[in-house]
Amino acid sequence: MVVSRFVVLGAGRQGLACAYDLLRFGDREVLLADRQAVELPPFLRGFGGRLTFQAVDVRDAGGLASLLAGSAAVCNATPYYFNLAVTRAALEAGAHVCDLGGNTEIVLQQLALDGEAASRGCSVLPDCGLAPGLVNILAAQCLRELERPRSVRILTGGLPQDPRPPLNYQVVYSLDGVLDYYASEAIALEGGEVVAVPALSRLELVEFPELGRLEAFVTAGGISTLPYTWRGKVDTLVYKTLRYPGHAEKMRTLRELGLLSLDEVAVNGVIVRPREVVKTVIQPLLGEGKDLVAVRVEAEGERAGAPLRIRYDLLDRYDDETGITAMERTTGFGLAICGQMQAGGRVPLGAHTPDAVVVAADYLAALESRGIRVRRSEERAA
Repeated sequence: MVVSRFVVLGAGRQGLACAYDLLRFGDREVLLADRQAVELPPFLRGFGGRLTFQAVDVRDAGGLASLLAGSAAVCNATPYYFNLAVTRAALEAGAHVCDLGGNTEIVLQQLALDGEAASRGCSVLPDCGLAPGLVNILAAQCLRELERPRSVRILTGGLPQDPRPPLNYQVVYSLDGVLDYYASEAIALEGGEVVAVPALSRLELVEFPELGRLEAFVTAGGISTLPYTWRGKVDTLVYKTLRYPGHAEKMRTLRELGLLSLDEVAVNGVIVRPREVVKTVIQPLLGEGKDLVAVRVEAEGERAGAPLRIRYDLLDRYDDETGITAMERTTGFGLAICGQMQAGGRVPLGAHTPDAVVVAADYLAALESRGIRVRRSEERAA
């Protein structure tokens, strides 16, 4: 058995980017595992024997635990609905595990394994992508820098560099996930309490210096457990998705017409789900191209008795040299960074979200070394 290798579960976009980062910024071997072998992209072909592949079905708990035994850390880039099962298999194997999150209810179940993880000498770290992930770390850091925090606003978007109508959008991760976030109810903090907010609501226009005007609107998923963590400590906390202007109205129309529904309907004697039809029709129209990721995390409150606004901004673009997208860089690399922190003993044992235990300065320094620059500014608030 190879001891202290990294295991990356899932050979999709984020898993491949995660494996690349682990190989580039470390000297351990990396085992990439998925149900079926994939053709490696050019950026993964220069690491010789340090990268290996093994077929595995994550639904096979015993086989998965055997595969994970002896790992330095497990970086789980499979779909969110496997996260709890993967976490349990990793604990059975005595391995640290991190994942991309994506479903708050599952994250809460993972956090309930805190005692078991600590007793097994393991750390469990869900929500290690972009949103949830990086933006949650930034939001928590903003709030900790204020003596009396009042509000935080998180804006995140994966966008095409060359937007094309009618949606001015391209698939930068799972289209299933995008449509789910548009159709699901979101949560936020208002008056210090957790409230439900309809997705695609609270539209506003926001100026970004290098991009011009974007629209921001509430969506589900990206905020994860932050409202529960800061309930009663902060008046307002909201997560919004960034898109080019006009996108939200089009998607809201589709939703109100029932075209994002997963309820079965009969069409000429054939049972279909409207969302599956919509996805099948629009997927070819959302072709791939060079993308960008824009993030703004902004908190207001008081420090030293004076009103203060703290802001973190990020703008990352497709990497022409490697062909790695901005979404893969900010999501897959983030997963790898968290796994490396776990393997290096820089994450406490037990089950935690990264905003609670990852040192923001260390995380941002790791991003900077990868050419992903987060800029901080502050100013007196009104």
